Amino acid sequence: MFSYKEEFKKSFVTRMERKGMEKTAELAYETLWEMTQEWIQKRWNRTNQLYRDNNEKKLYYFSIEFLIGRVLGQNLINLNFYDTVKEGLDELGLQLSEIEELETEPGLGNGGLGRLAACFVDSLASLGLPGHGYGLRYKGGLFTQHFVNGYQTEQPTQWIQQEHNVDIRREELAVDISYYGEIQVVMGLDGLKVNVENPEWVKAIPYDMPVVGANGGTVNTLRLWQAEVSDRPFPGREDYAVYEHETAKITDRLYPDDSLEAGKILRLKQQYFLCSASLQTILNNRSFSIEALPENAAIQINDTHPALAIPELMRLLIDDHALSWDQAWDITTRTISYTNHTILEEAMGKWDSRLIQSLLPRIYLIIEEIDRRFKKSLQQQELDEEALHKLSIIENGTIKMAVLAVVGSYKVNGVAKLHTEILKKREMKELNEQFPNKFHNKTNGITHRRWLLKANHELSGLITEAIGPRWIKEPERLSELHYFAQNHSFLQDFQAIKSLKKEHLIHHLQRNQNVVVDPDSIFDIHIKRFHGYKRQLMNILHIQMLYDRIKRDPTYRPYPRTFFFGGKAAPSYHFAKQVIKMINTVASKVNSDPLARKHLHVVFVENYNVTQAEYLIPAADVSEQISTASKEASGTGNMKLMMNGALTIGTFDGANVEIFEEVGQENAFVFGMRAEQVMQYEKEKSYNPKEIIDSDSEIAQLMEELIKGEWTDGKNNVDFIVGQLMEDSDPYFVLKDFRSYSKAHEQILKAYAHPEKWAEMCVKNIAASGIFSSDRTIQQYSNDVWHLTKIPSIY
Repeated sequence: MFSYKEEFKKSFVTRMERKGMEKTAELAYETLWEMTQEWIQKRWNRTNQLYRDNNEKKLYYFSIEFLIGRVLGQNLINLNFYDTVKEGLDELGLQLSEIEELETEPGLGNGGLGRLAACFVDSLASLGLPGHGYGLRYKGGLFTQHFVNGYQTEQPTQWIQQEHNVDIRREELAVDISYYGEIQVVMGLDGLKVNVENPEWVKAIPYDMPVVGANGGTVNTLRLWQAEVSDRPFPGREDYAVYEHETAKITDRLYPDDSLEAGKILRLKQQYFLCSASLQTILNNRSFSIEALPENAAIQINDTHPALAIPELMRLLIDDHALSWDQAWDITTRTISYTNHTILEEAMGKWDSRLIQSLLPRIYLIIEEIDRRFKKSLQQQELDEEALHKLSIIENGTIKMAVLAVVGSYKVNGVAKLHTEILKKREMKELNEQFPNKFHNKTNGITHRRWLLKANHELSGLITEAIGPRWIKEPERLSELHYFAQNHSFLQDFQAIKSLKKEHLIHHLQRNQNVVVDPDSIFDIHIKRFHGYKRQLMNILHIQMLYDRIKRDPTYRPYPRTFFFGGKAAPSYHFAKQVIKMINTVASKVNSDPLARKHLHVVFVENYNVTQAEYLIPAADVSEQISTASKEASGTGNMKLMMNGALTIGTFDGANVEIFEEVGQENAFVFGMRAEQVMQYEKEKSYNPKEIIDSDSEIAQLMEELIKGEWTDGKNNVDFIVGQLMEDSDPYFVLKDFRSYSKAHEQILKAYAHPEKWAEMCVKNIAASGIFSSDRTIQQYSNDVWHLTKIPSIY
């Protein structure tokens, strides 16, 4: 209703005055939040009514993470109200940017997996497709990261408030989930029936969050489940307080530490809780026969965390809806599709059979039967032991969730062309041979509404001035910017915006971390979850080498660079936590050195999240995408940075390969081994990092300093790092690619010395980025996998 500035201002002031308090930014936030929720609620109600009236097939996207970021500003953008509200508040003496800063970011995700899910639900709504997300409502998030003497510390994220929460409790839709219990097989009128006696019940309460699409036309739902004490009795548990505490833990934290068995059980509880609650509510609220489920619902499981959806759907169909095994299996394998996000063995999802058998006895029986029937179907084939190993769901007391996910779904996708080919030809070769029509590629994407329109208003405005507004609805039209890549005036405007976004980041860091940064330096940004294959270690080793060179060689005085790091390490991932400590210690040394700080500056952005990313990405000159080739499934940070005009230094890995294809290698800085070379070394076990150290004096010096603990306040702070590089034979080829990486950085300095040519390269990257919109990805999923129908909107 509030399409015009004066109408908005009048309503806003009236509401503020009605509250009768001092006119503070906090009160302005509360008022704007209420108004925005009212605008959204009308559209949300209308969308739900349209879905009921049209009764079209719906998608349900199951993900353990949804890294949605702050929603107030994004909702205003998607409603097309942002400029009106901003101008109105400006005239009232208020700053929308300051009001947005008062919102607490929801603690619902961590890395690329969760951000991808958030981009996907945004695109589903923006394309007018009936698709909803299902996740968990984590009270304490992953954790809030702080540094104490350079070490990462973890505290719960306090994001849930009493008022102005982003979600709505739906008590009437609660369902019960059962754990443990004893299996009882009874003879009924319809034959044998399996019951679970004396289970432990937990109540799942849904909290619904609106997902506003572009132009506010469609508002879909993100449903988050919270674990609470069930009303049912819990036999065998005398201590109610213990039961209550254990129940609350299910949705307390994302990725609880699973280094001990208690943590493994908690993760299993979370994954089953998500799957069972979501499936129950889908089946309970259907308007069609159970046999018609595949024609009316598509369920996409995002990685293996929700793979228990396969046996759980089988359980519901057989035990609650009295279908035969064959009927249930036919329905399940035409309803569920699976996205694989990794080729790393440790991330494929494996569980001790004993844990599942104890915690989920009925589910274990169903998995056992799926495995038995699948193995029986293979008996006619002459398969060797290696093939049988790869095709086993249960083997040697281990349940392999990735195999279960492939066998129990109708489509399996990788998330970049290279990743999908590796799955088909190596990691899941045997499964691909058994199911040749299941595997397909859907390269990831990002929503440009968050990562360009919201994060970079100024660049968005410049693009619209140049090519018109149609790119906002059709991001592939960014390709029209190629005509401006050599336009002197446009390039000057782009450079001015990049400088402005650097200033915004500098002010943000000054305010939050008391950090002072040279605005004229090259902003080199490495923002990712911490893991060995993402090679933050290689980056900081290179910085240490540059420092040594500056101190040693009076002629080496390179152009100033500021190296930004951001990301979290899992609490029990000791290697990654040591890399964080190393970065912080090297930063302290470099930044306090009067000579080195003229040329190098290292900044670790504390508690990296979506909000931090919205400052960092628009300010970046250089995008570090340096994972070991073949290890990164896709990456989406590479796309966000490219879309904002940062140049990629990267390997031929994940979606980098497609980025280089689109923009041309001459507009990026490519280094390192190819995936085939890495995989050949791994197969032959022929790589020896000692040979690199012995043949390169600078690397030898780096290793000597590292082993002595000179950069990390002692040897004990690098024992995992040294162990990986030396004793574990450098599994991510940090030293093997180090020289190539160093030379690529030298090319960056040479290119940056020509500002207009650099700006031209940046604009060419933006122009080539439209294909990496998540709108394209979602439309491909809809066309090829889900077969959804766009629902017309009245707005």
